[in-house]
Amino acid sequence: MSDFPYSDAVKQHFLHPKNYLMGDESAFQYDGRGVAGNPVCGDEMIIMIKVKDDRITDIAWKTYGCASAIASTSALSELAKGQTLDQAAAITAQQVADYLGGLPEHKFHCSVLGFQALRAAVADYRGEAKASETPPTSPASPACRSGSHPSPHPAAAKYPPPPA
Repeated sequence: MSDFPYSDAVKQHFLHPKNYLMGDESAFQYDGRGVAGNPVCGDEMIIMIKVKDDRITDIAWKTYGCASAIASTSALSELAKGQTLDQAAAITAQQVADYLGGLPEHKFHCSVLGFQALRAAVADYRGEAKASETPPTSPASPACRSGSHPSPHPAAAKYPPPPA
């Protein structure tokens, strides 16, 4: 058994990210753009969305981040594409972590950046003030060495779903 703390889904999304924007942002004519960053680890996420009839028809993203941030945003982009704006904005970090088969506790905060940037992109599209957002940070905690990830993730409470 391997001590590598990432699931096969995380590895696949990291090695083969979905909807990642290569090159200049001007290549993707977006309707909404959001940015989120974590000042503790230095990661930054940009998500751009195309919208038609209140649905995300396409999504692209760029990041300066670790494997967990890349995999989480790749997974989030797959979950959000085709959803209404409200459905996409309601996606939580816990849903992303579950979709990926779990994340080590000390990397859970990385999954937050994508959904914060997505919410900011939706707000930008709607003409609301949140074009960027800096999520709350938490101190790093030891990695889960058992290979299992409790549900809900212990850190999920720090990043609640959006208000209804």
